[in-house]
Amino acid sequence: MNHEKTIENLYEKVKRIDSKGDLASYIPELANVNSESFGVYISTINSSTFGVGNYSDKFSIQSIAKVLSLSLAYRIIGENIWKRVGVEPSGTAFNSLIQLEADKGIPRNPFINAGAIVVADILISNLDNPKEDFLAFVRGISNDSEINYSTDISLSEKSVGFRNVALCNLIKSFGNIENDPSDVLDFYFHLCSLEMNCKQLSELFIFLANDGCSLFEGKEILSQSQSKRVNALMQTCGFYDESGEFAFKVGLPSKSGVGGGIVAIHPKQYTIAVWSPRLNKKGNSYKGIKFLEEFTTKTKLSIF
Repeated sequence: MNHEKTIENLYEKVKRIDSKGDLASYIPELANVNSESFGVYISTINSSTFGVGNYSDKFSIQSIAKVLSLSLAYRIIGENIWKRVGVEPSGTAFNSLIQLEADKGIPRNPFINAGAIVVADILISNLDNPKEDFLAFVRGISNDSEINYSTDISLSEKSVGFRNVALCNLIKSFGNIENDPSDVLDFYFHLCSLEMNCKQLSELFIFLANDGCSLFEGKEILSQSQSKRVNALMQTCGFYDESGEFAFKVGLPSKSGVGGGIVAIHPKQYTIAVWSPRLNKKGNSYKGIKFLEEFTTKTKLSIF
């Protein structure tokens, strides 16, 4: 696959567009990011890579980490995970309390905040040292020991995370949280504070383009069936209540984060990570979506 020139040209084109978005200033630390940052990095399953722009600058991956926590929990408890969290698009905001009340404490999917909080609870119940073990899992997939949490970001999220506290307590009232809510939330805020750059993200997520197997030593992270289902969830739920529109425009299983990152998967071909911190009204990267839409249109490399 040789699309370096296409990526460079599209990068320059999208970079010139006036970004109509805003930083995720409701998390104080994220308001300090350079709003003009823009990076792209692609990794293919035949090990060719290419990056442009701010692809080596680290940023807070935020909800992109929910794919990793889901993958670890799915690997540990298998299909039992779907007794605690659903697989349907939410159709409401990522932090909705109303839907959770109606669904009696079973979150619609693992990527809305409520679902990721339940996944965090599952991991706490199954890991001896949740924060350390989850970080070791992420570093192991990527063969990168430099990946780490940001204490500043996790504390910043904790200081304003009142709605997440409410979600966790509401789920607990329905009996779908087993551990102490304060422990669950502490772990949840930490996993969302993981910092990476586009290069690390793209290389880390290549296992989902490779039937669940890491390119590093060919190690199986998820079974082929599990990998297929995680990709399906990314396709239908990875952009919250903008998932349908994103699938319509881009046509790739993807996950966004309010740090401005997006990672997109083309099974059996490539993984591409994009970072631009200005967000649209749905909380997704404005230029990131624009770039991916142009890229899949120009190259015809989508799953449809």
